[in-house]
This record gives sequence, C-alpha cells and structure tokens, in this order.
Amino acid sequence: MLSWPAPLLPTLPGTGPVLKLHDTSRGEVVATNPGPTARMYVCGITPYDATHLGHAATYLAFDLINRVWRDAGHAVHYVQNVTDIDDPLLERAARDHEDWVVLAMRETALFREDMTALRVLPPEDYVGAVETIPRIVGHIEDLLAEGLAYEVDDGTGDLYHDVSQAPGFGAESRYDEATMLGFFAQRGGDPDRSGKRQPLDPVLWRGERPGEPAWAGPGGTAGRPGWHIECAAIALDTIGMGFDVQGGGSDLVFPHHEYSAVHAEALTATKPFARAYVHAGMIGLDGEKMSKSRGNLVFVSKLRGEGVDPMAIRLALLSGHYRSDRPWTADLLTAAEERLVTWRRAVALDAGAPAAPLLLGLRERLTDDLDSPGAIALVDAWAERTLGGGGEIEEGSPGMVGDAVDALLGISLGDGG
Repeated sequence: MLSWPAPLLPTLPGTGPVLKLHDTSRGEVVATNPGPTARMYVCGITPYDATHLGHAATYLAFDLINRVWRDAGHAVHYVQNVTDIDDPLLERAARDHEDWVVLAMRETALFREDMTALRVLPPEDYVGAVETIPRIVGHIEDLLAEGLAYEVDDGTGDLYHDVSQAPGFGAESRYDEATMLGFFAQRGGDPDRSGKRQPLDPVLWRGERPGEPAWAGPGGTAGRPGWHIECAAIALDTIGMGFDVQGGGSDLVFPHHEYSAVHAEALTATKPFARAYVHAGMIGLDGEKMSKSRGNLVFVSKLRGEGVDPMAIRLALLSGHYRSDRPWTADLLTAAEERLVTWRRAVALDAGAPAAPLLLGLRERLTDDLDSPGAIALVDAWAERTLGGGGEIEEGSPGMVGDAVDALLGISLGDGG
C-alpha cells in the first residue's frame, strides 16, 4: 500500500538527548534505548470515515517520537497498518449502499492527504490488512499446530486463541479480569460467545458469513482475519519482535494491544512484543470523547476545506500533552492561529533572540515524555523577546529557530505553512 510523501526535515546542529516516554505496561516514564535504527509500530485507521481530530492527535504524538529519535541520530523504521477489512467498514458500506473496497480506498486516500497536510512523517511500511491475509493465515495455522488456537464447534469456522495458555496475559494493560471483560464487550469483543473456552479468548479467524467478503483461510476454511492478529502479523513481518514502541490511542490499550502482544509472543515463544507501550489521550467535543458512534466528529479535511491552515490545526493539538484527554474548542484553534501569526512574524526577521538556548530547551522538553506544551511555551517566549526588542540580539537566529520548530515540532513557519 502506498504511503504519503515525506516533508523536508531540516538538519539541526548537534544531537538531542535520550527520549523518555510513559510506558503503559510499567506505569512510568522510561528511557527509550533504540539501536542505530529505532523501530515503531503505530496502529492505523479503519477507513470507513474521514480523519477526525482524535486520529490526528494520535498520529501527531507519534510523529513527535519519530522526529525526536531522528534528532538524536537514529534512523527510524516506522510501520503503520490500515484495517481495510473489518465489521465497521462493512457496516458503513452496507448502510450507504457502497462497495466496501471503494469506501476503504477513498477514505485511505483522504487520510494520506490529511497526513501530508499536517506534515506527518510517513511510515516506511504502510500495510493493509487485505494484502497481509496470506501471511496472517500462515500465522494462525502455526498457532493451531501448537495447540494454542481452536475452532468453535458450531459450524461457523470461527477460530480463537486460547489465552489460558498465554503466560503473563494482562501484563501490557495491567487491568484486572473484570475491567478486561468490560472493555472487551465495549470494543468489538465477544465475551458472551457460546462455545469459547474462556470469555476473553479473541477471534483469530471469522468463518465466511452470507454476503461478506471472504478469503481462503486455515485449512481452506473461507473467511477473514480478526483485528488483533492482523497487527501482530504485520509487525512480525516488518520490524520483528522487541521493537521499541507500540503506539496508538488509549482506547487500544485493551483489547487490541494486549491481544496483538499475546498473538506475537505465542508465535515466537519470546517476549516482549514491544519494549514500550505508548498511548495518546482522547480528544473530546462538548464534554464527550470524539468518536464516530457519538456523531461528534470534527474532520481535518473539513477544516482544511474551510481554509484553516493545517499548521494551526497541528499547533492546536500539540498545545495539550499527548497523554491527556482534552477538549477541542473554537477558542483553542483561534489561539493557535494567533500564535502561528506571531511565530511567523518573529522568524521572518533577520535577527532575533539567541537560538541556541531555545534549541536546547526544545530538546529538553520534547525528550521528557513529549512535553509539547512546554516546548510551545519556549517558542512563545523567544518570539516575545524577538519582537519586543531589547536584550541580546543575534543575526540569523530566526532562521535557526524556524528550522528547529520545523524539525522538532513539525510546524512550518514559512508563509502559509
């Protein structure tokens, strides 16, 4: 599957310090210690609707990780999937009397456009579930051969992973069984399905149902893959076990990231799937989480169509800490637009307040669990000193500041972004 074009990334003097991130599985901020190539897997969209601001906030958070690692001298192998076959996609296509393939292709193309506009660095591997099905089937057959998966005896052809044989199940989310059961029921699971060995067993393969697309599966059984095995298979086949960061929104902590890890660790008989599990908070509107089910979405493409500068959208979303649940408001966007004007005025000058202290401060803030609000405050202070006059003035510093804000925060301060 095609990714999107990469924005130019300015080169900054020196290198940044070690990146520290909050690891959900340990419940604390830890240092990342990648090798020469840092490896990151971020769960992508199910393309049945346009990119909303909750999506955008998540991908901006992991874009900061990508940028900070590169600033520290690492190459980055970034992988993102597209769940281009799943129940929500089929349900939306049926509701709108549309071909599910056309719907998925259109919304994936729009997502690429939004990511390009927001200047998100693209993944090296951008992989759809459909193109991965033959490999997924092979992995499921391996689980069956090891006695770690089973077929429900009801003629459906549905296959499940037996999590009672998964040592350490629950370690990624650190939830108790009652909490897991609650989230499993809310987030696409089937704890009450009859014939399963345990309520928390996740589906690996859904046997063919009338009117649904299907592919040849394990043992020739037609159907389609489960969600969690999709990401496990893609990660294993691109960056392998023990990669540095598994990322996504906080709603993926359980069941999705827990089960992806369970599948991969069972397939390889090794741990860990990921060295750190990093999760972004939710964006809300009118006091509720922004979600398709609530119908309260603000779409990136709609804002762009209204003439909103994508750099203002990016700046507004980065003005809150990535791990916090936070609201989207008109005032937030207005403040970002005003801030963008001020920053652009300052970097357009030939001289300004010294750049080196700001670069040092930006690196310190962003490597401390992506403190983007703290980084933004530093740029505000630099712009105020530069535009206010007085104090030490340095020729060429605005250009260096523009490069630093671009490279580290991903915000272009050229005219119009």
